[in-house]
Amino acid sequence: MKASTCAFALAIISHVASAFISPSTFAPIKDIGRSFTSTQLYATIDIDEDTSRDTDSMEEWSYAYGIGRADGIQLVGEDVDGFLDVHVETAQELPAGTSVMYIPSDVILSSNRAIAEFGRLEEAESLLQANGVENEMREFYLMLKILVELEKGEESPYYHYFNGLPRFFANGPSMTPFCYRCIPPFAAKLCQKERVKLNHVAFGCKSRVQFLSEKTRGDSLLWEWAFQIVYTRSFEAPDGSGDLCLYPIGDMFNHATEANVAYEYDEAGNCYVQTTTDVAAGPLTMTYSDPTNPSYLLARYGFLDESSPASFCKLGVDWHITDELINMGYSTSTLLFYKDTGEVSEQVWDVLLYKYLGEEDVGRQQEFYQAHMSGDYETKQSYHEGYYEQTREKLLEHIDDILGELDGLSQKSAYGGAVAGDDHPRLPLILRHNDFVRATFMAVRGYYFPGEPYEEPSGSFSLSSKNAFFT
Repeated sequence: MKASTCAFALAIISHVASAFISPSTFAPIKDIGRSFTSTQLYATIDIDEDTSRDTDSMEEWSYAYGIGRADGIQLVGEDVDGFLDVHVETAQELPAGTSVMYIPSDVILSSNRAIAEFGRLEEAESLLQANGVENEMREFYLMLKILVELEKGEESPYYHYFNGLPRFFANGPSMTPFCYRCIPPFAAKLCQKERVKLNHVAFGCKSRVQFLSEKTRGDSLLWEWAFQIVYTRSFEAPDGSGDLCLYPIGDMFNHATEANVAYEYDEAGNCYVQTTTDVAAGPLTMTYSDPTNPSYLLARYGFLDESSPASFCKLGVDWHITDELINMGYSTSTLLFYKDTGEVSEQVWDVLLYKYLGEEDVGRQQEFYQAHMSGDYETKQSYHEGYYEQTREKLLEHIDDILGELDGLSQKSAYGGAVAGDDHPRLPLILRHNDFVRATFMAVRGYYFPGEPYEEPSGSFSLSSKNAFFT
């Protein structure tokens, strides 16, 4: 901890539960420079993606500002594709209901507090609405709070926290056009959608924030880094307020399908991270989003959840999605292929049959649809039995189309990695994602079509022009 920060020493929080490691005595964050006018202390944090994270100073900072951890709770670093990932583990078994971490209210970065601090930026909000990202207001204000603190340099009470955060990201906004061409269309759409958010929420509003310095307003890389911190590390407050928050150190819990901790607030707005089940020694995890959509987790957060029990089946990526399709069960959270069993959800059969009937006999399609909507199980089941072979054929056709696509993409990715090397550091993750989807589809194929071999596309991927390939 630098002496300039330590000079703010005052008593911080005297009532932290004795179960936590005791904090040092430093000034409450609310008492340190709340002004949001520009300073000359800009760019003291190197945001180049190859920059090492200073996690040692971040840990020291966390104790200094009252962030407590129960005995045995530790930050663990591991190498992921050449970059440091830091997550929380427990060295001992814990019963359900154990408080494992404490984050004082004053340390939490909050969108509601940012709005109170800066006031409503009507011009920027109008632009966000015009660009169709009006639902991203909370993220926008939280991003501004980060930028304001970055402008304070080492005088910001959050300096050591920020300096311990990642610079490298592998999610949609960070990907290159070549990356988008190496993932299946559904995942590519999700990744590009996140990139559009970056363009509108960050880049599109830079000139509308006059209290930031001219240098900050013009620094796209800094805006992108602040955007990434908000979109990959913030969570909605558990108190029902709708507040979007960054919980320093409390944002180090990795995602898992079967989460074992969650955020809780006390009456003063202090945050406790508590176990939700009995936990063995090992990682402590939260669920960030729908675990049955690993492609979204890749696009938003930049990782692959290999514990996901299922995956969206990728039907209808290029369809016009009608209200009737939605009523039939069309949703990324319901059209599922199950990785471990190879089974598919009931909605997959419903949607496949609905689409097939629409191609063959619209009258019968409507009869099937009405049976579904009215709960006439007998009629609906008779349709499924009568058209089982046709629906099954449609399923196989879809599976083989996706498998062929994935095989081609993997060849392209492998070629790109061999030629470009370190120029595309996100390729290993993309390949793992594609392999995960492929394994899931092969499991379904093996379950419903045993004995029907899959013939991989013949030939190898090649290009006469490397420049054309990477453009």
